[in-house]
Amino acid sequence: MNEFILMTHVLLGVFCLVASVWVFVEVLHASEANQGRIRFLSRATAVAMWLAFLIAGYWYVTLYPADKAIILKGPWPFAHNFFMETKEHLVMLLLLLTTYFPIVAANPLARNPDARKVVLWVAGMIIVLTLTMEGEGGIIAMGVKAGLKQACLSK
Repeated sequence: MNEFILMTHVLLGVFCLVASVWVFVEVLHASEANQGRIRFLSRATAVAMWLAFLIAGYWYVTLYPADKAIILKGPWPFAHNFFMETKEHLVMLLLLLTTYFPIVAANPLARNPDARKVVLWVAGMIIVLTLTMEGEGGIIAMGVKAGLKQACLSK
C-alpha cells in the first residue's frame, strides 16, 4: 500500500507536467475551438497538483521519517539536506502557479494576446518546476537506495 501511495504522488506529478505541456501547445494555437480544452486542462493541472501535494503531505508525515533516517546515515545525505529541503519550498510556488493557471486560462485567449502570453509564461514555469521536482524526487529515492545498499553491505 505504501508503494501505491508514493507512485500515485509521482503519477500525479507527471500528469501535471503533461497537462501543462499540452496547455502550452494549445495556447500557441489558441482559437475558439480549443478554448474549452485549455480551460479543462488548466483545471486538471491544478487538481492534480493539489492531490499530489496532499498525498505527499501524508507520506512526509507518516512514512518519510524512516526514509530520512536511511538517507542521513547513508552516503547521500545531501539527498535530504539539499534536495528534500528545496522540494519542500518549491512546492509552494508550484501550488500558487497551478492554482492561478485556470484563472488566467479563463480569458478569451484567441482574442487576447496579452492573456495568451501570461498563460504561456505560467505554463512554462509550471513545466520547469515540475521537471525540477520530479528530478529531486529521483535523487531522494536514490538517497534511500544508496543508504539501504550501504547498510546491507556493512553487515
